[in-house]
Amino acid sequence: MTDAQPNVHRRRLGLALRALRKRVTLPDREDGALTLADAAEMIGLAGQSALSKIESGKQRVPLSTLPSYFAAYGVDDPAVQEELRTLATLASSGKRSNLLNQFKGPLPDPFAEYLHLEELAHKSEVYTLIIPGLLQHTEYAEAIIRRSRQWESNREIRNYVNLRLERQRALHRDDPLQLWCIIDEAALHRKVGGPEVMKAQLQHLVDLSDEHPHVTIQVLPFEAGPHAGIDGAFTLLHFPAGPPVVVVEPMTTHLYLEDDSDLGRYETCISHLKAEALDPDSSRQFIIKLIKEKYL
Repeated sequence: MTDAQPNVHRRRLGLALRALRKRVTLPDREDGALTLADAAEMIGLAGQSALSKIESGKQRVPLSTLPSYFAAYGVDDPAVQEELRTLATLASSGKRSNLLNQFKGPLPDPFAEYLHLEELAHKSEVYTLIIPGLLQHTEYAEAIIRRSRQWESNREIRNYVNLRLERQRALHRDDPLQLWCIIDEAALHRKVGGPEVMKAQLQHLVDLSDEHPHVTIQVLPFEAGPHAGIDGAFTLLHFPAGPPVVVVEPMTTHLYLEDDSDLGRYETCISHLKAEALDPDSSRQFIIKLIKEKYL
């Protein structure tokens, strides 16, 4: 096994294994603790440093080695075993490199990590001030990327547009990403790429909500006034195992929040936003009305 940069799922697997080790007591010890050295020997690892790296998320755990952990830590519950197998599978996923290798370019590491998490997620809850990438029409995506001024050439812009469109395959796979998106009304009025582009983009939102039952769109109207998401956009990514992750996007990086206190606040926030926004059917009618009033 080789060292690796920690990612969300490796950290979670490491913490889960550490918690299991801490639960084990040795009757012949005064403090009863199962140390790193003891556990590493029982599992068959090459010393306590190897187990330390695993528990800190810096080293992968092959699925084939999990039975050794189950035996050392007395894990007999099939549900717990399956949870750990799922976490190990997520932690060792190669999807990140496959997607990014398809589109060579100067993508920042924080976004690369986000792509990895988005591909592994089974559900995404989003509050956004612009039309989110997963719901962007091609011309809208190109216009907004071009105006961001992060790219030095037309080739880089096209590359990033194609990558954004490739991300949308998550909505069309056999087990599609469940997307619940709350869009601030300002995003529907902000002119991106001209009237025809905006008309196509708004119609694209209507079509997606009509054609895909796993895509839910709500509009947060100006009339809602001050609201739970007033501090800014965020995404809640949910996975087959473990708690969700909150992703906040400042200008130069992505913040990944995993503490229970942070998760609780954002889960409460998204619940309030769903209640404050127009319901999905009313949101659909709102967008259709906007198309008729501004672009027909």
